[in-house]
Amino acid sequence: MNAQAALTSFWRGFGWDAFDENSVPDNAFATRSQYITYSSPQGFFDEPIMQNASLWMRSTSWGEIVEKMQQIAEYIGLGGKLIKTDSGYLWIKRGTPFAQRMSDEDPAVRRIYLNLEIEFFTSK
Repeated sequence: MNAQAALTSFWRGFGWDAFDENSVPDNAFATRSQYITYSSPQGFFDEPIMQNASLWMRSTSWGEIVEKMQQIAEYIGLGGKLIKTDSGYLWIKRGTPFAQRMSDEDPAVRRIYLNLEIEFFTSK
């Protein structure tokens, strides 16, 4: 799979629907109570780039969304995570700050914004 497909697979691997931030359905909250959006940066060999993602949840509590953030942080780990692509690897690491709570105009929406650093070790 190419690098973009690998990033999509990475985000969908956490049990929530995941969408490129430019492809979120208009009715995202109408058909689900939580989902992930992510940017789709493109990098080149050995050039670190930043990626951001957001966890979205309709809830009155921060508990479940914080647990999802912690699951992602633990999966990436302190040294990062290598993700296989058809032409090499992506090295996904936690950015700084890794996570921060964000407000929304709808008081029932919880959002956590994530920062990641990705290095492309690919030939394409």
